[in-house]
Amino acid sequence: MSRFVRASKYRHVFGQAGKREYGYDNVKVSNSAWDTNLISASTRYISINWSASGGGAFAILPLPSPFGQALHDLPSKLPDIIPLARTHTAPVLDTAWSLANDTLVASASEDGTCLLWKVPDGLFDGWNLDEWEPRDLEPVARVDVSPRKVGQVLWHPTATNVLATASGDHCVKLWDLADPARPRATLTGHGDMIQSLTFNATGSIIATTCRDRKLRLFDARASAEPMRVTDGHGGIKGARVVWMGDMDRIATTGFSKMSDRQVGIWETGGLGSVKTLTLDQSAGVVMPFWSDNGILFLAGKGDGNIRYYEYESDTLYALAEHKTGEPQRGMCFLPRRALDVSECEIARAFKVTNNSVEPIAFIVPRRSDSFQSDIYPPAPSSEPSLTAAEFFAGKTAPVNLVSLENGAVFASDNVPSHVPPPVAIVRTLVPMAPVPEPVITNPPPPVTPTVTKSASLPPIIPPQVVSSSPIQSESLPTDSQHVPSADEINTALQQEVNRLNDELREARQKIRNLELQVEGLRVNARKVAQALMEA
Repeated sequence: MSRFVRASKYRHVFGQAGKREYGYDNVKVSNSAWDTNLISASTRYISINWSASGGGAFAILPLPSPFGQALHDLPSKLPDIIPLARTHTAPVLDTAWSLANDTLVASASEDGTCLLWKVPDGLFDGWNLDEWEPRDLEPVARVDVSPRKVGQVLWHPTATNVLATASGDHCVKLWDLADPARPRATLTGHGDMIQSLTFNATGSIIATTCRDRKLRLFDARASAEPMRVTDGHGGIKGARVVWMGDMDRIATTGFSKMSDRQVGIWETGGLGSVKTLTLDQSAGVVMPFWSDNGILFLAGKGDGNIRYYEYESDTLYALAEHKTGEPQRGMCFLPRRALDVSECEIARAFKVTNNSVEPIAFIVPRRSDSFQSDIYPPAPSSEPSLTAAEFFAGKTAPVNLVSLENGAVFASDNVPSHVPPPVAIVRTLVPMAPVPEPVITNPPPPVTPTVTKSASLPPIIPPQVVSSSPIQSESLPTDSQHVPSADEINTALQQEVNRLNDELREARQKIRNLELQVEGLRVNARKVAQALMEA
């Protein structure tokens, strides 16, 4: 056994469940047998699939916190009758909150429709008063998806008003909510019921798992047929998929042919298997959740534990396991931009049991009161990068990010670099080590050493030159003019290197997208050739 322990800033992360009065009791969770998470969260509310007679319904409640009471002074034990979203005529199977609007939620149902709901102001006013009367919510829009059930609903990560649905006719459809009369794209090729779907970071590629035990990749704007297809987990029971942030990797959970629960990592270039781990032999479906700080959470239905792994260099390193005695029926995670950074909280889960909702905070144990920038990379913001028209026209843009330290929003291809600490200036002239230049395919023409008015770095004049040039002393910098210091020059050079690296990453992303489109064209060409031969 090795005496060396792998260095990791998340190695001591632990799960802290909120007190009972910080969650919700008397929750009437839906009894539908459909494989769903049962709960979804925005930064302000949670939605729960509800058990209701006379059709389908779900509840909307204020966001619970493991560190204190919920907002609006709601009691931890809910009343027997609460306001519900109950327009569906059959059980609600899935809900999803808009990434651009924390008060807008979409619901999918067995009645073949997808409804949009807006949380009104004052919904929770007066819940503790004796004269309070519950008033059900009304939808603001309706999408007729399919004659069969709609099992999953998912918002696009970068484009506003773009929604994806998976239905019982074995299709994934993309909708522009400005014109919900018809789908803008329909993805076919599934041989059985679709079990889960996920977008990549820019929303240009969709990955799906299916009951036919296949894993598929689609470019919805290039072809209705999958661009990549491969065999997934060998078992027929529920399989899930989640995209691993902005990497070209996806994680899946499923079962082997011997009913072992597994987690797999796949590269998206050719859908090759990178790694497969066997977890145990329990029967519950494993729900995967990816956090942008490189942690994969695995929660099994019917289990009382949550495993979490740190991903690095195509390897999953087990961190720890949060164990409880009460099994979970469903789970979701809070968007990272709403975490409590003062508590060093890096993730928050909402665990659904038979009659309660319990918040669980995952905390890095640190004593410092200052912002911990190393454990809080920028999080996806609520500002969309594209409109629906731009997305369906073929445009792709990176997700906008928000700093958890000061709330500043910026594009992910323009992440501000950390400024190094100031270096003491040495009075003697010390030759600086040459800065390595980035590799450029087409080098620019040589620049003549002339003085220009460009916005680049100002020229550096050594002290010897200043003292030995009395003739031009009137043109040299005086005390009132700014002479760049060594740390300012290093900072500017580092920013230029970061900009070139960002351009290189963007070029690689475009190359991957083009490769996927070429593969889709090849698939279509093979089908046409086969059809001609059969004719």
